[in-house]
Amino acid sequence: MDRPAHAATAATIVVVGLLALASAMGVGRFAFTPLLPLMQAHDGLSLGQGAWLATANYLGYAAGALACSVRPPAPHAAARAGLIAVAVSTLAMGVAEGYPAWLVLRFVAGVASACVLVGVSGWALAALGARGRAGWSGGVFSGVGIGIALAGVAGLVAGIEAVAPATVWLLLGAASAAVAAIGWLPLSADATAAPAKAAALRRWSPGDARLVAGYGAFGFGYIIPATFLPAMAKQAIADPVAFGLVWPVYGAAAAASTMLAGAARRRWGDRNVWAASHLLMAAGVAVLLVPGIAPALAMMASALLVGGTFMVATMAGLQEARRLAGAGARTLIAAMTTAFATGQIAGPLVVGVLGDAAASLVAAVILLVATAFALRRIP
Repeated sequence: MDRPAHAATAATIVVVGLLALASAMGVGRFAFTPLLPLMQAHDGLSLGQGAWLATANYLGYAAGALACSVRPPAPHAAARAGLIAVAVSTLAMGVAEGYPAWLVLRFVAGVASACVLVGVSGWALAALGARGRAGWSGGVFSGVGIGIALAGVAGLVAGIEAVAPATVWLLLGAASAAVAAIGWLPLSADATAAPAKAAALRRWSPGDARLVAGYGAFGFGYIIPATFLPAMAKQAIADPVAFGLVWPVYGAAAAASTMLAGAARRRWGDRNVWAASHLLMAAGVAVLLVPGIAPALAMMASALLVGGTFMVATMAGLQEARRLAGAGARTLIAAMTTAFATGQIAGPLVVGVLGDAAASLVAAVILLVATAFALRRIP
């Protein structure tokens, strides 16, 4: 059957998907990371309070992902509603005053970002597949890194020019509102896939358990630098330009990695790529703890190693779940997502209790455990 005349082209799908993920993840989830040092300086936010704000966002993300798993919404509807909620909650961060309000708003942004990720993934992947352009999905997921990089540039400029964090929140919220408006019409029901059939029942295997445990360890390991790297850089580096570049580099590495991941996965397989990503990520966390390395060099190395692997690990891990579970992949992926969300919720809490250095050591060790889980033979 021919698709409707108003249906989006493959190029439009990639652009809209990219922008939507840039808003949802770069702003809704991770804009707080480069703005944390500014909020510490301007608003007197402590590291412990920052950890709880990050945790509120990750709790919201877990709640949103769980809700979408239990009662899957239409992909286009989830994406539209999520994009609006990201814009509104981000704009409100620039207006609201007080820590309790920020906790609520970061939770809402987490729920919204999960809805966008679920919705855009379902909409874009189905639509690109229907148009024979499944290989273009890397362009869609590059939006995560692009959004992180642009939010990092906003934080960098604000730090150099001494702009209040509330102003940056308003600017990012306006950008997210523009993305919601741009994507409203292309995010239409005509491009979505047919409702999924109920997943086939299957017995859980030791391989399933290792996959879930490894993915949960990945969630804990990556989230500490993904939340606190700019704040660590600010403490260690006096030059605002030098520490402000850390987050844009992180995002640029993430964007580039999604475009290169396809070739690596085809050559070495998803399980090996997933394991290698964990190992490189562990090195990116551990380099922050090595004495004698110049702080600027250590921070940049961490940004490249962690930023350049966390999206690859996400894609390869989920693809391995599809290979292992077949028709039952939805149940396994839901369990992996729950474990991942639990890990990333625990990360900021551990920082609040132990401090960033000790928590980074724990994260590096856990990522090595995740590497072992991924490398072990899975039938």
